[in-house]
Amino acid sequence: MFFDYLLNTYGTNEPIFVSDITYDGMTQNNIRQQIMNYAAAGKLKRYDTGIYYIPKDSIFKTAPSLSQNSVIEKKYLYSGTERCGYISGINFANRIGITTQVPASCEVVTNKASKDYREATLASEKIIIRKPRVMIDESNYKSLQFLDLLKDIDLYSELEGKELNNKIKTYMEKSGLQFQQLEQYLSLYPDKIFRNMYKVGVLNGISA
Repeated sequence: MFFDYLLNTYGTNEPIFVSDITYDGMTQNNIRQQIMNYAAAGKLKRYDTGIYYIPKDSIFKTAPSLSQNSVIEKKYLYSGTERCGYISGINFANRIGITTQVPASCEVVTNKASKDYREATLASEKIIIRKPRVMIDESNYKSLQFLDLLKDIDLYSELEGKELNNKIKTYMEKSGLQFQQLEQYLSLYPDKIFRNMYKVGVLNGISA
């Protein structure tokens, strides 16, 4: 049964992209029609155009819904199981604790971007999509993500001096980042990144 296939393949409260579904004996039109039938019956919930999920059973009146993070991760940060993107901008600055700003949009850098800059919406939320300076993979995404942050850290950070340096040092240690990993990509960034790296004490992989 097609629904059992969806449940076994995707599980509950996980994004299902209709365009990605293949099922023996069913055309894309058949699949789309069946998805709409399941949605009408309440077996699937629509998150956005072409994106659905199987709601998790709950004893509560309001069951947990699909998280935006899981949709963004599958849509922009991974291609199958291969890493192809990362969260950037104020979103990332907020995650590592150097700002309390809550961004009005989510910014991603992804190999799937066809333009240097594009804006899109996902369930009415604004998404900023940027093309990477170099192809992203599992081995380099943390370095590129961190360098993007350092490039504009003067715009994002609410911290200064030793407090900021300590945050940066802690993040590098937890992420296993060393200066040598960053160094190979520095030529891709404007000169201001060197000033910002000096300001936050990033030198040979440690915080000065």
